Amino acid sequence: MTHPDLTFETQGDIAIVRLERAAKRNALNDALILALRDTFQNLPESVRAVVIDGAGPHFCAGLDLSELKERNAGQGVMHSRMWHQALECVQHGPVPVVAALHGAVVGGGLELASAAHIRVADSTTFYALPEGTRGIFVGGGGSVRIPKLIGVARMTDMMMTGRVYNAEDGERAGFAQYLVAEGTAFDKAVELAKRIATNAPLTNYALMHALPRIAEQPADHGFFTEALMAGIVQDAPDAKERVRAFLEGKAPKVSKN
Repeated sequence: MTHPDLTFETQGDIAIVRLERAAKRNALNDALILALRDTFQNLPESVRAVVIDGAGPHFCAGLDLSELKERNAGQGVMHSRMWHQALECVQHGPVPVVAALHGAVVGGGLELASAAHIRVADSTTFYALPEGTRGIFVGGGGSVRIPKLIGVARMTDMMMTGRVYNAEDGERAGFAQYLVAEGTAFDKAVELAKRIATNAPLTNYALMHALPRIAEQPADHGFFTEALMAGIVQDAPDAKERVRAFLEGKAPKVSKN
């Protein structure tokens, strides 16, 4: 898992995946997208959660336009599908992913961020989808994932008008679940990843894979899928041990922070 523009390291049971094209505002070219795919497809079994970050002042400014070239319709479809496959490995891989956002989260960078399960933004973060004003359309899964965060109307407005959301407005709109002080998004993301890594692995997996699918099912299908997942997850030895510890008064109770 080595690539000149992508670094991978582990800190205990969490992994740090970092875009390393700071001079290009971490713009995504095809080689970097494929490196992301390969990294998430080959995570060590010891990893329980991942933090994805961008080197320098920006998370990711989107597609590297220097690679943008004319394609016929078929080539365009296949290129988009390559991005879909890579970001599917982020969203529906083996473990939860926390994105540490700062600076530009634009175009393909926002598509990448939307594939994470939790997003932490610092006060320098801004969000944009300039594809509409450049005569192109999102192709990395943005039309599916981003409306689930902010709604179709907001995404339409962004693409039609070039609207840019700052960190505060973006957090209210739903781009990020956490908003922190400048320079602290990575630390907060690591803190959350470490907390997530302590969960029962099968519970995390169910939250990643079952919950979004249940949300899109008709109610009766969703209830049945929920029942199946509840039965499977509670049967795991780890889950039984945790419930036993709670009943014996050995586990902490929920309290107000």
